[in-house]
Amino acid sequence: MPCPYDDVIDVRSPVEYAEDHVPGAVNLPVLSDAERVEVGTIYRMDGAFAARKLGAAYVSANIGRHLRDYFALKPKDYKPLIYCWRGGQRSASLAIVLAQVGWRVTVLRGGYKTYREHVRRELDLLPKQFTYRLIAGATGTGKTRLLHALARQGAQTLDLEALARHRGSLLGDDGPQPSQKFFESQLLAELERYDSDRAVWVEAESNRIGNLHLPASLWQTMRRAEGVELRVPINERVRHLLADYAHFVTDSGPLRSRLVRIARRHGPRRLHEWNRLIDAGAWEGFVTSLLAVHYDPAYEQSARKCFPNLSRYREIIDANSATIEALAGELLLESADGIALTSRA
Repeated sequence: MPCPYDDVIDVRSPVEYAEDHVPGAVNLPVLSDAERVEVGTIYRMDGAFAARKLGAAYVSANIGRHLRDYFALKPKDYKPLIYCWRGGQRSASLAIVLAQVGWRVTVLRGGYKTYREHVRRELDLLPKQFTYRLIAGATGTGKTRLLHALARQGAQTLDLEALARHRGSLLGDDGPQPSQKFFESQLLAELERYDSDRAVWVEAESNRIGNLHLPASLWQTMRRAEGVELRVPINERVRHLLADYAHFVTDSGPLRSRLVRIARRHGPRRLHEWNRLIDAGAWEGFVTSLLAVHYDPAYEQSARKCFPNLSRYREIIDANSATIEALAGELLLESADGIALTSRA
């Protein structure tokens, strides 16, 4: 459903906005982070009247700046939706001024708290409305590449790792992750775009991606889903992992620090061996050992426990782009025709 508003405007401070916000909302704070702290301090020390005077001065200056900058070229029929923490003074202050200009302004009743309650409620209900198709496989088998190929060919796909900004493994940190709340906001926005009459393809993730957790409703529904497991020769997996994580070959420092995290599981002798292979530039041997010792046993244990319906598989000898695209087409054709995802020897 198209949004009835030309803009969704979050007038909270930047730190509040950074923690979570309506996806697509623009941040036009009426109080900066420092100003909000200062007004709160004055409220506690000198009372509400003194705090309101100071706050009004800051709010007026900030709204004036937004009018000169952000709103300068907005047309006469511009229709924004505005929200703050509870739908109170901060959103009302901007709404009053914009309404006086002549724009049709709506304030979200209850503010961000109402929105957050909506997200929590919908993430308990909405994931159960879809049929999921899982893409499983050990590390380096090309699950994400297959998911992207399915998307290019018109399938509904849910890329949880992209939303979480993490590739779901020890080495998969893609930088700072979003907060749990904003991850959930983005996830809900994705699910709301989907057609419940069509399958949603998704990687067989654990219920945790980096520091983030999947909503219980989505995780439990995924666990019951059917899917396909990719099986790829280890030399192919090593080749693709070295291409995907080439930055570790260039600078092995971050890699070594991450290996320390799993040293207690595999012991100092194993850690020493991995560091020796890195020092020698024996990258294929290092990745092969890491898969055999750490990743593959963890995958086997997790797959059996978490996804009991993964009884079908596809073996891929050469996981190049053409092979992945062809496999995506086959899976979509089988799904459309109601044919089982047959095993291929």
